[in-house]
Amino acid sequence: MVRPTLFTAVAAGVFSAVAVADTRVADAVHPTVVELFQSQGCSSCPPAIANLNAIADRPGVLALTFAVTYWDQLGWKDTFASQAQTARQWDYARGLGHDQVWTPQVVVDGRADTVGTRRGEIEGLLAHAPPRHGPALTLAGTAVAIADGAAPPGGADVWLVRYDPRTVAVAVGAGENVGRTIDHRNVVRQLIRIGRWTGGAATIALPASAPGLKTAVIVQKAGGAVLAAVRG
Repeated sequence: MVRPTLFTAVAAGVFSAVAVADTRVADAVHPTVVELFQSQGCSSCPPAIANLNAIADRPGVLALTFAVTYWDQLGWKDTFASQAQTARQWDYARGLGHDQVWTPQVVVDGRADTVGTRRGEIEGLLAHAPPRHGPALTLAGTAVAIADGAAPPGGADVWLVRYDPRTVAVAVGAGENVGRTIDHRNVVRQLIRIGRWTGGAATIALPASAPGLKTAVIVQKAGGAVLAAVRG
């Protein structure tokens, strides 16, 4: 279900930054966040999933697969979908000025989006993503430390993301992709808002993780720009 109008812009104006703290360039520990919203029941999604998989091991990129629920009633219930992930996509829809959600959608650092099948445009958004203006984050096993800094007006959400770094093959038994086996990477298995950052230094304890999952923490404006991200 590809939205017919492409909502993407590589121009620097789309990536307008909020001056809050130090300017930070993405690196392997503090990556640019690339989020794919997809469903195993969507016939347009396998090529987008392949695009996400292709950058999953790239240094400086945190590529995350989010499975949405609104395809579940159309013949195949996605094996990873959750209402929390659908709600996150709706938050982006409001923040990016869209009137609906759609798949496959890729959102880069919460600032701009494109159709997930368009690999060149994804690469363009990555190439033009500016340094972030947010707090330094340190992930230390059972807690995340947020360095002292000035938050944007209204503060920012702090999200805990737990994801499976393995390739997980799913054989689709019904719906538009019946008979296909889809290989997923970095499937989000847990998405929890663990706090609000309103400036200054803070430390937030993290719940225990299930075996095999990796941890990331994202600080971002509600439904909008990622200010900081860290992964373990």
